[in-house]
Amino acid sequence: MYWTAFDIGAPDGPYKAPYAVIFREMAILGIEGFSELPKHCLAMCCGFFIAALVINLLRDVIPKRISQYIPIPMAMAVPFYIGAYFAIDMFVGTVVLYIWERINRKDAEDYAGAVASGLICGDGIWTIPSAVLSIFRINPPICMYFGPSLSS
Repeated sequence: MYWTAFDIGAPDGPYKAPYAVIFREMAILGIEGFSELPKHCLAMCCGFFIAALVINLLRDVIPKRISQYIPIPMAMAVPFYIGAYFAIDMFVGTVVLYIWERINRKDAEDYAGAVASGLICGDGIWTIPSAVLSIFRINPPICMYFGPSLSS
């Protein structure tokens, strides 16, 4: 159904298949070795690895009232790996959680994980109705997702 509905893997399409490029590059790196990396790439990787360790150590040793404002490096890496559209979803979820905590802190603490999981799953499950609409060439009356426009 997805192959019929969407142009999967096209560099300019809505479904670029970025993992295919990543896995291809990892295969080349595995066969050819580190010499295939761009100049200074390995040094930058080591630097960012050390920076991530330092940031995590800082979060662990400083008081909680300050450490809550230091970002988690793994969470900062997610949009770079998955795509920018996910960062928008995360931001909207963060705003909802912030407001929810102000209104009812106990319920927010109890149910935030379940609600966040439901929103993430719902975003993924939405591709099924989106594919059906696309197969029947039905244009939705509203924007269905946050992504790059096809005209740019």
